[in-house]
Amino acid sequence: MTSEPDIGEAAADLRRRLAHRLEKDGRLRSPKWRAAVAAVPRHLFIPRFYRESDAPGVTTWEPVTPETVGQEEWLRLVYGDETWMTQFDGRDIDWADPKPISNAAPTSSSTSPGLVVRMLEDLDVREDMHVLEIGTGTGYSTALLCHRLGNEAVTSIETDENVARRAREALTMSGFTPRLLVGDGRAGHLDGAPYDRLIATCGFRNIPPAWLEQVVPGGIILTTLRGWMRSLGLVKLIVTEDGANGWFSEDDPSFMIARQQEAPESLGMVPGPDDGTKREALYGPDVLTSTGAAFMAQLAVPDARFFTLPVDGGPVSTFVLDSVTDSFAVLAATASGWQVRQGGPRRLWEAVESAVATWEEYGSPNTAAFGLSVTRSEQVVWLGNPNGPRWPLPS
Repeated sequence: MTSEPDIGEAAADLRRRLAHRLEKDGRLRSPKWRAAVAAVPRHLFIPRFYRESDAPGVTTWEPVTPETVGQEEWLRLVYGDETWMTQFDGRDIDWADPKPISNAAPTSSSTSPGLVVRMLEDLDVREDMHVLEIGTGTGYSTALLCHRLGNEAVTSIETDENVARRAREALTMSGFTPRLLVGDGRAGHLDGAPYDRLIATCGFRNIPPAWLEQVVPGGIILTTLRGWMRSLGLVKLIVTEDGANGWFSEDDPSFMIARQQEAPESLGMVPGPDDGTKREALYGPDVLTSTGAAFMAQLAVPDARFFTLPVDGGPVSTFVLDSVTDSFAVLAATASGWQVRQGGPRRLWEAVESAVATWEEYGSPNTAAFGLSVTRSEQVVWLGNPNGPRWPLPS
């Protein structure tokens, strides 16, 4: 077994290599963030984790520890530019006897260092600034912020008490002592306000009003917006006296949605085979998963989810269900294309078709062509400029 001093030396060398690689790739752009990556011991924040197995069949994650893969391989994986899972279904893992995990939803992770530092660079911090982080997770990104700005400048909120406890232990072991809180990140932390910057490492359906109140005018909010079908993307907002405005990036980080905004367990009422009205569909269900088009579908039907299911033992159909309005759309293949059957207060597929058609009319741009305007009364995603096509975010 490698000794602790040898682990430290090997980890320090791997950190330097990681920093060099991220700098070469253009993700690390400033010497001070490079120094943070080279200094913060990621292996203390993810001493054990799960990686996705490449075995065929149902998605399965396998445990990675120094004991299961060997110390050298474990360290190599820790300092790779990868996201590693650390919790599933909100339950702690029995690391005394870790087993492969299937049919489970990841609920906490250590985000890839490349994405972490890309977001931290975009935060555009200076030494005299105070930062509020939403989603402490393992504490790795918190440690990078502390190295860059100092412990007293960083406040971090985690919703899961056990995840927060492990992050606190790792931060203390690494020599960092930020203000750590357990709670609902949507509320921010008024006692520590005002903040110059706010960064969220989980996805939100909209911008919480408390963030606007606690970040100074001219300050930056950097967060991922996402819906119940998919991530919308990373958005950088400049706070104003009465709201915030900004643009999406062309990256598409798919952070886990904040637990307080997870979709209801019930998908809604599954329609019967004769429910609704039928017509030829202009687009098939592939627009729900295709890059670009799926972004538009999420904007168009923010309260919907979809799944596939055989109907009456026949071909597979795609069901789009809105549990808020009890609306539905069912897509089935025909000899010439696709047929849609719709019912309920909202014509879901017409909303999707309209949004996708608008996107195509504007040249099928990537997410960097979209912006977000936030006021106290509404939050609207727009294409091209604030007077262009608009889609409201769910309240």
